[in-house]
Amino acid sequence: MTVTFSVVIPMKNEEGNVADLIEELHPIMAALKEPWELICIDDGSTDGTLTLLKELAKQHPWLRVVSFSRNYGQSSAFDAGFKLARGSYVITLDGDRQNDPADIPKLVQAVKDCDLVCGYRANRRDPLVKKITSFFANQVRKRVCQDGVRDTGCSLKIYRREALQKIKMFQGMHRFLPALFKIEGFKVAEVAVNHRERTRGKTNYSFMNRSFNTIADMLAVRWMRKRALRYQIRNIED
Repeated sequence: MTVTFSVVIPMKNEEGNVADLIEELHPIMAALKEPWELICIDDGSTDGTLTLLKELAKQHPWLRVVSFSRNYGQSSAFDAGFKLARGSYVITLDGDRQNDPADIPKLVQAVKDCDLVCGYRANRRDPLVKKITSFFANQVRKRVCQDGVRDTGCSLKIYRREALQKIKMFQGMHRFLPALFKIEGFKVAEVAVNHRERTRGKTNYSFMNRSFNTIADMLAVRWMRKRALRYQIRNIED
């Protein structure tokens, strides 16, 4: 089956959000009037997330469910979804409903001129401490990685799959995909998107489980950027 858009959503313990998110997403994707699919990756949930996904998949033929044997993290979940995606374009968002699916058409319009479009949360609906730490983290990341992106932590993005297939994923690298795209010479753009408060469930991230690993990942990206091959061939004689 030919698919234009593949929507990839990692989920961990989002029992309270699964059904509403899929119900909200469906009419928005259908309005694009292109074949699409939804790939939900259950990343080792310990609640009823996987059970709900399986029930919903029986009702919706466009929903594909992937379940991990245990929790492997967002990078692994995104990678699994990317590899299974059949669409010409891959759309990602979080399973906590803080990303607004209504912004997807804006990203679809913008990706016509580039390879990756990143949503940036112009008015974040997060606790003050999270907003402050994220602000400083983004400032450091922009300086170190030089990716030119304001808010790489926003999962609402759209990728041209042909370009995405050339990116090698590593643990923690989902936060630095714009930088990896730029290393490969791909064009990256940004679009302001809505951001909503989490109303159900609990965040899976904290300052402690992000900070130190993120610093190491950021330095790895900096190393890759500096070591990238950028030669130009003048001539080839056979």
